[in-house]
Amino acid sequence: MTHHDHSPAEPKADESRRPPFLRTPSGVALCIFLATAGAFLLFEHRIHLLGAWPLLFLLVCGGMHFFMHRGHGGHGGHKGGRDER
Repeated sequence: MTHHDHSPAEPKADESRRPPFLRTPSGVALCIFLATAGAFLLFEHRIHLLGAWPLLFLLVCGGMHFFMHRGHGGHGGHKGGRDER
């Protein structure tokens, strides 16, 4: 294994650290572009979105039912219940 010496005598290389992508001019421009494109899609296609709400509601309910039953073991018998002797 290699051992890295992190003594305080080492100079810190803050200049070599790059800022996160979202804090760069390109990242800010991308976020503004995506927000604008999302707003245009929402405003121009709201009829399609409103027509899909009933289907999306049913899909969400079915998905919640499917994924929520994973936590308690399904519909089978539960261990440690009152009926167990």
